[in-house]
Amino acid sequence: MKEPILTLVVPCYNEEAVLKETANRLRAVLLSCAQDQLISFRSTILFVDDGSRDQTWAMIDHYAQENQEITGLKLSRNFGHQNALIAGMETARPYSDCIITIDADLQDEVNAIRKFLIKFRDGFDVVYGVRDKRETDTFFKKQSALLFYQIMEKLGVKMVPNHADYRLLSRRVLDEFVNYQEENLFLRGMIPLLGFKSTKVYYNRAQRFAGESKYPLRKMLNFAVDGITSFSVAPIRMVTYLGGMVAGIGVLIGIYALIQHFIGHVVTGWTSMILSIWMIGGMQLTAIGVIGEYIGKIFKETKHRPRYIIEKRQLTHTSFETKIF
Repeated sequence: MKEPILTLVVPCYNEEAVLKETANRLRAVLLSCAQDQLISFRSTILFVDDGSRDQTWAMIDHYAQENQEITGLKLSRNFGHQNALIAGMETARPYSDCIITIDADLQDEVNAIRKFLIKFRDGFDVVYGVRDKRETDTFFKKQSALLFYQIMEKLGVKMVPNHADYRLLSRRVLDEFVNYQEENLFLRGMIPLLGFKSTKVYYNRAQRFAGESKYPLRKMLNFAVDGITSFSVAPIRMVTYLGGMVAGIGVLIGIYALIQHFIGHVVTGWTSMILSIWMIGGMQLTAIGVIGEYIGKIFKETKHRPRYIIEKRQLTHTSFETKIF
């Protein structure tokens, strides 16, 4: 069997503190796998700079000039983690037999790449990297992640629990993936939707090697909302059901008020009135917000704006067989 050409797609955002170590570790894994004939010596690492404000792109550009196996893309601004991944995937597709996406922070075990490739050679088109343990995560992050997966499952969205964006995709999966042109793409839900033969590789998640997390609570919440609204209309349906329940309660309260009126027990209730106003007003605002979230997505889709813009490319696809690491 001819050795497949692999591209490691690595999105980066302000990663100057960790980038050197990331490049060294990934290059070492790439060479080791090539020497063991798991991949071709024409395999590469593609760093995607997602509008970093530090020296990330300067470092990528320097590494690419010094090392034939390192390539890079610079996006014109920060388009977000998912769009940076998509930019790398679509750029790598024409010359890759398979790709592996991995974050630059070294929390995902790079040695699992070898296991991914063995599964790929066994005939799997999709290999999911699944966190075996989450000991490095805080209690809040563990519980919020668990809740997110449970909600997505209840909404009918097929996802792989404890899987982030560490995965291998074959060329034919990528060929089908590019047919999805909507702007709001949620990769963790989209990849299982494509089908194809898949499997899992378990690994232990480590602490970030250096630098700060690029996913604070605000971004995590936005990410969860995007995931839910991109794949399900269940929230709008829930609002509809809730509205029906409130209307039903309103009818019962109306009947009760009429009865009290006719039997002469009418007492003006300030507390009940205030509570009713606040309760119904809060529900209305929530309903408007949920509906607005979907309308906002429709608004973005109708404009057909590009998901990313590439400002600079540093691409070289030659053999690194004779290169000394």
